[in-house]
Amino acid sequence: MIIKLAHHFGLCFGVRDAITEAERLAARAPLTILGELVHNPVVQEKLRQRGIRHASLHDVGNAETPQVMITAHGASARAREAWRQAGFGVADGTCPLVRHAHDQLKMLVDLGYYPIVIGKPGHVEVDGLIGDFPGAVVVETMSDLARIPRAPKLGIISQTTQPIAHVQRLVEAVRTTHPHSDVRFIDTVCQPTKRRQSALAALLAECDTIVVVGGRHSNNTGELVRTAAAANRQVHHVQCAGEIDPRWFSGHETVGITAGTSTLEETVAAVQRRLEEIAAELAAATKLDLEVVR
Repeated sequence: MIIKLAHHFGLCFGVRDAITEAERLAARAPLTILGELVHNPVVQEKLRQRGIRHASLHDVGNAETPQVMITAHGASARAREAWRQAGFGVADGTCPLVRHAHDQLKMLVDLGYYPIVIGKPGHVEVDGLIGDFPGAVVVETMSDLARIPRAPKLGIISQTTQPIAHVQRLVEAVRTTHPHSDVRFIDTVCQPTKRRQSALAALLAECDTIVVVGGRHSNNTGELVRTAAAANRQVHHVQCAGEIDPRWFSGHETVGITAGTSTLEETVAAVQRRLEEIAAELAAATKLDLEVVR
């Protein structure tokens, strides 16, 4: 069994910076994070061990520490201000690329464009993006296009972790269904996401099985899983090495490993080591079978 690691995988700079900032703040004073800093249970446990607490962004004022922190997924300006008005110090762990998406959406609205966000409804990043624009339409699939109103100007951005090909298809569909509107699209899919999607495409050309490492609630990790499944590969989504079942790999020749942008490098390394152990076990078993046949 050959094991191949994606050229780009795992933790992106935005997530890394948010974790570093949370640890720095917690070393100085008690800290509460408003939600999951990143969608990864391994990271969440590390933060818990440092005494960092959690509260809901939407339950304003219900935090046990005077210092709170916005997650890497960002939040609306009104949510930040609500916490400040409640007397809390608000630190910002928002990924700079998510902040860029906020800025672009605001610019479009200021220029008179009706706001459209391509993304997953209810996801914390998407909720943050539309939080200051209650009339915004979230588009995830073609069926959502019917909810876009007729407007002279339509402004489109995307959740940063959407597959760019999917986003482009939806943008073209908006142009087709609103031929008389000025449709302006600003690409806000982040570069780390694009690199991981491209690296997965390279793995799919070489591997019959893909192991995707990352949190169950991570959108970009889920997109990697869905992309591999759509390519008719055997796909296994794990959060850590302990979830791997050796029986998954019997009869499979080439296994690729990739990981979402909130997955620690040490977690990916542990998964790789476990797969190497399984490969060695399968090789030994095959040799034994051959000797018995002889």
